[in-house]
Amino acid sequence: MYMRVCATIAAVMLTCACAAQTLGGTSVYNFLRLPATPVLTAAGGVNTSFKAHEVGLTANNPSLLDENVSRQLNASFNTFPGGVHTYSLTGATQVPKQGAVAAGHIYFLDYGAIPQTDAAGNTSGTFRPVDFVVQLSAAKKYLQKWHYGASLKFIHSSYQQYRSSGLAVDAGLLYTDTANDLTASVLARNMGVQLSSYAGERDDLPFDLQVGITKRLAKSPFGFSFTAHHLHQFDILYHDTTFNVTNNFTTGTGFFNKLLNHFVFATHIYLGNHLEGTIGYNHLRRSELNIGSAANGLTGFSTGLRLKLKKFQVLYAHTNYQRNISWNHFGVTMHMDRLFGL
Repeated sequence: MYMRVCATIAAVMLTCACAAQTLGGTSVYNFLRLPATPVLTAAGGVNTSFKAHEVGLTANNPSLLDENVSRQLNASFNTFPGGVHTYSLTGATQVPKQGAVAAGHIYFLDYGAIPQTDAAGNTSGTFRPVDFVVQLSAAKKYLQKWHYGASLKFIHSSYQQYRSSGLAVDAGLLYTDTANDLTASVLARNMGVQLSSYAGERDDLPFDLQVGITKRLAKSPFGFSFTAHHLHQFDILYHDTTFNVTNNFTTGTGFFNKLLNHFVFATHIYLGNHLEGTIGYNHLRRSELNIGSAANGLTGFSTGLRLKLKKFQVLYAHTNYQRNISWNHFGVTMHMDRLFGL
């Protein structure tokens, strides 16, 4: 019943979302774009097809829910520059009577204490803005190689007296070919509406239509992921002409660069049975954060490690935004059945 309701809601919201087609900077609840687990952060922040048997990834793509992530619990956190903290908790369990796997997820973003000032700059205390999303997900298997899943999200933002809530759905389809170590997925994210707006004017949610494929090379410790995002819209680079000219920022506007902005690449390195490394590259991130003629180093690149033990996994990722600006993402995924016999 839950899957049918989500599928109906997804179909309606997909129609509305495709019609909206918002550009970066013009949608609401953009914190929904942030990866909830270091495994996704390491892969460039956008990936639909990497089936790593890690429950944190199901917060991004519900079709990854299967028996391999059942009874797992992931807790992740990181700190952005400026004292902004994020916290994530994701867990899954099997529902035998329905032949499904269900999951719950909470993502909380705390901006810290910010001075409250008036138009003249006088301080009158502090306030603490927060964003959070609570979601329920479920997935089922179809035939031997297919999984389909959906997530229902409740979203809330609170910035002093300005508050907003929204409702959204994610819907995903996953194809798995175990004989060839290949997975492919289609995912529609953040199809939804604002239930209440900040100041009377409602905005679009950050809808994203994604397609991805992951392939591990035979007799090799390497695998590769290719993910295309924002397929419903070609030019997705955010342009602020005045800011760019004033600060000597340059953004690529040619056809080839616009095409590359849709792709995120990742290399997965299997360093034995217990250790796995990932290197990701997000071209849109690099395009938007390039600084004029300055050397931009590893902007857009990310790396990560995953230590897989019998009862838990230790997760770490590092992302480069600009020179001397980066952040670390930490997490642990516990196998509750092995730890506590659940």
